[in-house]
Amino acid sequence: MAPTLRIGVDVGGTNTDACLIDPFAPASPNRGILSWHKSVTTSNPSHGIENVINAVLEQANADPNDIASVTIGTTHFINAVIEKDRSRLAPVAVLRLCGPFSPDLRELICSYVAYLDGGLEIDGSVIREPNEAQVKKECARIQALGIRSIVVNGIFSPADVLGERQEEKVGEWIKIYYPEADVVLSKEVANLGFIERENAALLNASISAFARHTISSFQSAIYHNLGLSCPVFLTQNDGTILKAEDAARLPIRTFNSGPTNSMCGAAFLVKEHAKKEGMLVIDIGGTTTDVGMLLASGLPRQASAFTEMAGIRLNFSCPDVKSIGLGGGSLVRIERDDTATTTLAIGPDSVGHLISKHALVFGGDVPTATDYAVVSLEDTQTSIGSKQLATDRLSQIVNDTQYDLFELLRLYQITAKHKLEGIIDRMKTSAEDIPVLLVGGGAMIIQPPERDHELTLKGASKVIIPEYAGVANAIGAAMARVSGVVDTVLSTEGRTIQAVLHDVSQMATERAVAAGAVRATVEVAEMDAIPIPYVANKCRVIVKAIGDFDFSRVTTKTPLEQSTLSVSSFSEKVVSPEQLIKAAEPTKAVSTFDITSYVPTIVLTPGRSRNSSYPESSNYEWHLSEIDLEWISIGCYILGTGGGGTPYPHFVRLREMMRNGATVRIVEPGWVGDDDVIACGGAMGSPTVSLEKPPGNEMMEAQDIVYNYLGVKPAAVIALEIGGGNGLQGLILGASTNMNIPTIDGDWMGRAYPVGWQITPVVWEGERALFLPTAISDGNGNHMIITSATSERQIERAFRAALSEMGSHVGCAKGPCSGKDMKTWVIKNTMSLSWRIGRSVALCRAQNNIDHIAEAIIDEVGGAEAAKILFKGKIVEVERKTVKGHSYGEVVISAADVTGNERDSGKPVEFGGRLKIPFKNENIVAIAVSDSGNEEVIASVPDLICVCDALTGEAIGTPEYRYGLLVIVVGIQGSERWTSSARGIEIGGPRAFGMDIDYCPLGNFREPRSVIEQYVDANRMNA
Repeated sequence: MAPTLRIGVDVGGTNTDACLIDPFAPASPNRGILSWHKSVTTSNPSHGIENVINAVLEQANADPNDIASVTIGTTHFINAVIEKDRSRLAPVAVLRLCGPFSPDLRELICSYVAYLDGGLEIDGSVIREPNEAQVKKECARIQALGIRSIVVNGIFSPADVLGERQEEKVGEWIKIYYPEADVVLSKEVANLGFIERENAALLNASISAFARHTISSFQSAIYHNLGLSCPVFLTQNDGTILKAEDAARLPIRTFNSGPTNSMCGAAFLVKEHAKKEGMLVIDIGGTTTDVGMLLASGLPRQASAFTEMAGIRLNFSCPDVKSIGLGGGSLVRIERDDTATTTLAIGPDSVGHLISKHALVFGGDVPTATDYAVVSLEDTQTSIGSKQLATDRLSQIVNDTQYDLFELLRLYQITAKHKLEGIIDRMKTSAEDIPVLLVGGGAMIIQPPERDHELTLKGASKVIIPEYAGVANAIGAAMARVSGVVDTVLSTEGRTIQAVLHDVSQMATERAVAAGAVRATVEVAEMDAIPIPYVANKCRVIVKAIGDFDFSRVTTKTPLEQSTLSVSSFSEKVVSPEQLIKAAEPTKAVSTFDITSYVPTIVLTPGRSRNSSYPESSNYEWHLSEIDLEWISIGCYILGTGGGGTPYPHFVRLREMMRNGATVRIVEPGWVGDDDVIACGGAMGSPTVSLEKPPGNEMMEAQDIVYNYLGVKPAAVIALEIGGGNGLQGLILGASTNMNIPTIDGDWMGRAYPVGWQITPVVWEGERALFLPTAISDGNGNHMIITSATSERQIERAFRAALSEMGSHVGCAKGPCSGKDMKTWVIKNTMSLSWRIGRSVALCRAQNNIDHIAEAIIDEVGGAEAAKILFKGKIVEVERKTVKGHSYGEVVISAADVTGNERDSGKPVEFGGRLKIPFKNENIVAIAVSDSGNEEVIASVPDLICVCDALTGEAIGTPEYRYGLLVIVVGIQGSERWTSSARGIEIGGPRAFGMDIDYCPLGNFREPRSVIEQYVDANRMNA
C-alpha cells in the first residue's frame, strides 16, 4: 500500500511542535492523531525538526516507510527580513518591463535597476514588446556587478495569464545569457500594485539563497538523519502547502504561516462538529496571543490589499491576524492607582522561552500568567511545574500587599478575559456573537472566574477548547491542502460577471491541479469581482481554488533531492517572539524627532518687492522637507473624503525626486501678480491603473503641449484638488527638476470631487470653457489637445471617452488662468491645512495618543465650530457598483468601541445605532440610523465626510472599505467658496449626486492659517 501518514511541524519562536496524523482515520476517537510532541526551538531549526519528528515516530512506533509527507511551517525566513540581516539577504537586480514608465523607490536591498521595453495596458494591449538585445546587455552588466538574484517586474503582469506572458519570456532570456542567476518573476509573488509587488519580489529574491540553504538543511535532516523518503512541503501564508523546491524559489509565501497553521489546525480539530460558518481562532502562545478569522471555507481571512513588514509596503497574500501581549510567559504585576484601587497588569512583556527558568511553578521568581492559571486550577496535580511552589509565592505576595489570594486570582481571570474580549471585538465582522476556538500551548492560562463554570467570553457565542489544542499549529501543517489562485483583469463586454467568474474559476482549478491537487477534491474557496472605476467593461477578478494533495502523483523522494538545492554558509539565528510580532505588525512612518519643536523652512524670494497689498508673508517661499511631504500626504488623503486615490505612489515619487536634489516650493496665493500665468494639472484616470502603472513623463508632456502651443511660461502651478493623490501632483509639476515654479498654497476644490469640472472656477464663472487649450498625454507618444470647447463639462466628457483608448490613465494639463482669476477662485491655504492635519496625526502617534486623533484633527481645521466627530464604530456592510466609470456604493458602520483598549472593552460606546454613507468615488452623505430605524442626515457635500482608521489615524479611501475595520468619521465644514452661493450648492451639493436632500451646513467655515505666515518669524530668528 502507498504511504498514508502525514507529519506536521511548526517551528515557532518559543517552541517547535510536531504531530503524526493518519488522514484516513479522522472519525477515530483521536481524530487520526497518532502522536504529538512539543520542545523548545533550537538555534538551528533543522536540529529541532529532527528531534520532534523522531519523538512522534517513536511514540507511535511508526514505520518511516509509511510516512507520505512532512509539512513544515516556519518563521525562519521572515526572521531574516525582520532583522535585516545582511548575512542572509543577498543584493538584487531589477529589470522593469515598463516601456517609458519608470517609478522611483527607496529600496533597502536593490543594488541595480534597469528599465526595459515591455508592459501591458489594463486592457491587455502591449505598451512595448520586450527586447531580447536589452535583456542580454543587462545580464552582462548584472553579472559584472556580482549580483546573482534578478527580479523581473512588468506592468500589469499578474493579468498577463493568457496573452503575452512577457515576464516568462524575459526570464527565459536571462537563463540563456546568465544561467547562474536566480530569477524571480513578480507575478508569481504578489498581485496588482506595481510598487508593492516589486517590493515583495525584491524581498523574495534577496532571501532565496538563504531559503535554499535552510530548506536543504530541512531535507538533509529528514532524508539523511531520519531515513524518510517522502516529499517535503512548507505551509503558505494562506493555509495551503508548497513543494519544498517551490518554497525555496518563493520563500515569501511562507512568511506568515505560523498563525495560519494554528487556524487551519483548529478547523481540523472541530470540523466534524462545526457548521459552515466563520469562527475566530485565538492562539495563545508563550508571549503573545494571535487572533484570526477562520472563514467558512476553512481558510484564514486574508489581510487588506496592502500590508507593511519591516517598514516595507507589500501586497502579497497574508492572514489577517492581530496580536496582543498575552501569553503563558506574560509578566503579571499588581498595580495601585492614586485612589488605592488595585489593578492587575498582564504583559505585554514576557519571559518567553525562558519560562522554565523564571516562572514560579518552576522555582523561579517572576510571577507569570502560567503561575496564576496553575494556582487557579481546582485540581491539586498539574503537569506544568509545581502548583505548590507557585501558590506559596503568590500567597507571600498577597501577604506583602494585604490582598486576598482568591480575589487576586479572580482579578487575574477578569483582566485576562477583558484582554481577549477586546481583541475579539476588534476582529469580529458583525455585531453578532461568533464561535471562538481557543488553541495554543498557553490556552490553559484562561480559566472561568468561578469554579464549575464553563468559560465564557463577551462576543463569543461559544468557546471551544478542542483536544490537542496545544499542537494545533502542527496539525494545521500536516493537514494543509493545495491551492491555485488567479488575480487578473478581464473584459466583461458581452458577458455576464457570472460567466467571467466561471472561466476564471476553471483557471484557478487548473492551477491547483498543476500544484498537485486531486482534481475531484478541488473546490472554489474564494471569489471576488471588483469593477474598475473609470474603465468601461473591465473587472478585476480574484479566485482561489483548493484541494487535497495527490500523493499518487509524487514519485518517492530520496536524499539525493537535496543536491538540487545549493548549500552555502549562513549564520543561524532565532528571533524572539517579541521581535517577530513587533516587526510583523503593520507599521507607519513616525518621525523620531521632537515634532512639537519642528519648524518648516521659510525663505524670502530673492529680489521680491511687489505685492505690497498682500501680507508680508506673501513674499516668502516654503521649501519642503521630507517631513513636510509626509505630513501633507497624510492630510491630503484625509481631505480626499474617500476619493482622490491614495497619495502613497506620488509621495514615494516626490520623496525620491527630493533626495536626488529637487527643490519643491510652496507660496501663498498673494505671491503671484495679477498678470502672471498660472498652470494647473495632474493625472486623470482609474486609481487601479495608477496602482499598477508606474509614472512616466505624461504629466509634464501634457504641460509642454499646452505651453509650447501658447509660447509662454507659467509663474506658478496650482493643484486641481487637494484631496487624495492629486493633492501632491502640483508639487511634482512645480519641482525644480520639472517646471521649476512654486506651487500655490490652495486648490480649486478644498477636497476631492469625482469630476474635473466640479471646481470653484465653474461656480464663479458658469458653464463655459475656462481653461483652454487643455491637453492630455499617455506618456507613450499619444497626445490630445482641445483648443475650443463649449464648457469644462464637455472637455471632461471628451477626455473621459478617450481614456480607455489611452490606457485609462493620462497626464492632464488644464489651460492657464491669470493670477487675478486664481486669487478670486482659490480655496486658500489647503496645502497648509493638509500639513497641519498630517502633523496632528503624526504627533498623536508619537505620543501614543491615537484615541484622541479625531479631536486633534478637529482642532487643526477650526475647532468645534468648524468640525465634529460624526460617528465611531465598525464597518459592517459595503456595497459597490461601477456606473459610467465611477465607483458608487454605500458603507454601513455600526456603533462600537474603537479604542482597542482591552481593559475597557466593556465600557459603553460613544454612539448608538448605525451610520450609512453613500459614496460616488467620494463620500456624499452621512445618514445616522437609530436603533429604532429612524434616519437623519447629519452631514452632506460640499462639507467633508472623512473616514479614518481608528487604530492608525490614516484615511480610508472608498476602494479600501472592508468589513471589520474600526473607523472614526469626522465631518468638516466645507469652504465658503462652495457654500456661499446657490450655484456652489447646485454643483457640489447632494443633488449634484442624485440625492434629493437639502444641504445644511455642518458648522462655520474657518479659513486655515498659512504655514508661511505662521513660521516666517521663526525662520528669521533662526537666520
